[in-house]
Formats: sequence, C-alpha cells, structure tokens
Amino acid sequence: MSHFGFENDIHNVLRLDMPITNAPIARWQRKASTSNSTNTNSLSPNKSVNSSVSLSKTPSKTPGKNSKTQNTPSKAGGDRFIPTRNNKQLDVASFLISKENEPVEETSSSTAPKQKAWSVTLNGYDIEEAKILHLGGKPLNAPEGYQNNLKVLYSQVPTPVSIKKSRYISSVPERILDAPDIKNDFYLNLMDWGRQNLLAVGLANHVYLWDAGAGDIVLLKKMEDDSEYICSVSWSKDGNFLAVGTSDCKVELWDVQYQKRLRSMDGHLARVSCLCWNDHVLSSASRSGLIHQHDVRVADHHIFTFGGHTQEVCGLTWSPDGKYLASGGNDNMVYIWPMTTGSEYQAIHSLNEHQGAVKVSSLVFAPNYKELVSGHGFAHDKVIIWKYPSLSKVAELEGHEDRVLNLALSPDASTVASVAADETIRLWKSFEKDAIKKPKLTSSIIQQHIR
Repeated sequence: MSHFGFENDIHNVLRLDMPITNAPIARWQRKASTSNSTNTNSLSPNKSVNSSVSLSKTPSKTPGKNSKTQNTPSKAGGDRFIPTRNNKQLDVASFLISKENEPVEETSSSTAPKQKAWSVTLNGYDIEEAKILHLGGKPLNAPEGYQNNLKVLYSQVPTPVSIKKSRYISSVPERILDAPDIKNDFYLNLMDWGRQNLLAVGLANHVYLWDAGAGDIVLLKKMEDDSEYICSVSWSKDGNFLAVGTSDCKVELWDVQYQKRLRSMDGHLARVSCLCWNDHVLSSASRSGLIHQHDVRVADHHIFTFGGHTQEVCGLTWSPDGKYLASGGNDNMVYIWPMTTGSEYQAIHSLNEHQGAVKVSSLVFAPNYKELVSGHGFAHDKVIIWKYPSLSKVAELEGHEDRVLNLALSPDASTVASVAADETIRLWKSFEKDAIKKPKLTSSIIQQHIR
C-alpha cells in the first residue's frame, strides 16, 4: 500500500491543474488577507490603531521618486488585463485569416441569417464575431484612369541625362562648300546625298561628286554641248547608281563606282527638272507637266505616265513604303499618285490651296528628332527647323545671302545640306543624337571648293 501511496503523491505533484501549495501567495490574496486581518485587528483592543493603518494602505509615494500618487486598485486582479479566449475560437480565427485573400462568393440577403444560425448551432457563437481582424468586404476597384502617384514616384525609370537637357543647335554651318556657276533656277533639283555618303551636285553642264567622309571630289559627267545644262540628280536607294536629268530631254543612268554611263532614256519633250527612285522604278518629270515611270531593268523602260500638272513639275517624292508619289508643280498644285500597274493613272488626292509653285523636294524630314526642315528664299534666305506634328519653330539657320534652292539629308540623318543661289552649299549638323555639349567655335569656317 505504501508503494501505491507514493505513486499517488508523485502523480499529484506532477499534475498541472492542481493548485500549487508551496508557491508564494499571490499579490491579490496577500492584499485580501491583509485587509481582512486589519478589519479584525481594528476591533481588537490589544492592537494599536496606527499599525492597522500602516498595513492597510500602500505608501502614497515610491521611496526616492517624486511621482504622482499611485492608488492601488480596490478590485483583486484589476492591475492587469488577461484576455479570455478558448482554443476553438483561436483556431477558427486563424483559419478565417488564412482565407482572407481568397475570392468571396456573393451571397444573397436571405441566406445570411441562415448562415449565422448554422454557425451558432455548430460552433456555439457567430463565426463572423470570432475574427481577430475583420474587414467589411473587399476594397473597391480604382476608377478608370487613376494613377497612384507614389507608385509612379518610386517605380518609374529615371530619365537619362541626355534627354533631360535640350540639345544645342549651332547657328553656324559645320562646313561651307563653294558651288560656282550653279543655276539660280527654283524648278531644278541640282543636289542629292546618297547612302554611300557621296553628295552629287550639278553645276552648269557638269556633275560633281563630293565624298563627305574623305573630302575627295570627282567629276562624273560633262555635257558635250556647252549650251545644255544639268537639270536634276537623284541617287538610287543603295547609293550605287545616279540618275541625271538634262536640258536636252534625256534621263541618264550612271554607275558611280566605275564612273560609267549605263544607259540614256528618252521620252520627255522638255527638260527633265526632277527625279525620284522607288526601288527599280525611276520617276522623272519635265517642264511639260508629265511624269514618266521607268523600269531601269528592262530595255523597254517606259511603264506608264501620270498626267495632271498643267505647268512644269518642280518636285517629286515617293512615300517611304513606296506606295504613293507626291508631285508639286508651277501650277500651284500638289498631287498624290498611287503606285499602280493597272490602266487607271489618276491622282487620289489633289491640293490646290497653295499660292505659288510647290517644290516638295525642298522639305526634308529629320527622323532623329521627328522634325521638318524647310528652305526659304527671297524675303528670308534661311533654313528653318520645325517640330512635328505641332509645327512649332525649333530654330532658324541663317547664313545664305540668296534664296535656298535645294535641301538634302545625310545618310545618318545628322546633317542637312542646303544649296542656294549665292553659290554655296552649307552643311548644318543639327540632328546629332544626344548632342548635349556646346562645341567650341573656331575663328574660321572650313570652306572647300567643289571644283
């Protein structure tokens, strides 16, 4: 029996739900017992009143500190808060928190009371009230077009320094070329810049090539009859072949590498004032107002003719995709022609609001900055850069002493060349990418003679 009694004692000692008999008395029990003993002692004649008072009250001030009076709570255990929750409630709340981000199925108003009743019946309380953190439904979607300013502030890609600063556009040309004896005729197109970085210029009855990289000059052609003259020049897309229009109604095709004329094409009845390439098709227009289309690959080169202008055509330009041809003439008209192989050769658009001759080839689009460049004469004699599509003026490039006749863009689209009746060609390096720093100006401008 003693053995079983010993096991019983050990079991009682190890039980956690039994009161601890040897532990110190809790503070509230000590206070309660002290209060009871004080009340008892106050009725006893053997105890002094002073001692009862000293035992029934906590000192009003903590020794060594000048703080406010601290009153002891009269209720036992009132100096701290011990929340009362059962384990089942905590488990349910934890489950609901884990389900918080899952999509909520919409429930009708009639089923809400039933769910509450089932929750009370099964769990003994409303499950919605067991949540530790409760949000009243999902947040509303942001209105259309709303942008979080903080998100933009902290997530946007920093703007490169080169874009923040406005580019510098020099007011003086990078180089000036001398072009003696160039014809002061607005209707002619005497300059073009090819993909091989060669600038072709027609001076009187000569055609010269200037190598923009090396600075070399080559005489490509000289007309046999001194009374005839060069009217137009145009490079093929690859820059290997040069088309030349002359005053004797001919269109010549030259191989630049071998400096050899490949063929001469007839068909016009007046001087050939402008030329433009579209792959293997060469468009040529003359003073008669007709625009011929030539397939340079075959012997019978003439394909079809556009007829609409009543006076000399002074500008031709194909669209980048090669589907449309724009022509401007001395009759103040602009026509848009489709690239067609059928029998209908009619313009799809005609613009008649101009008050003077239209030279579409005197407008250049600079793709590096999406800007337009225009050449002007007589009253201004300057080159103007316009922002596209707002057409706000970006810069005015002055220096020519007579009207500007032609414009041409370099292959890298960084420089525009302008030739004027003052017998000069000026190269304006105004479209370099990320041109930030202002270059140092030299005391003299580089000048070179084409011939």
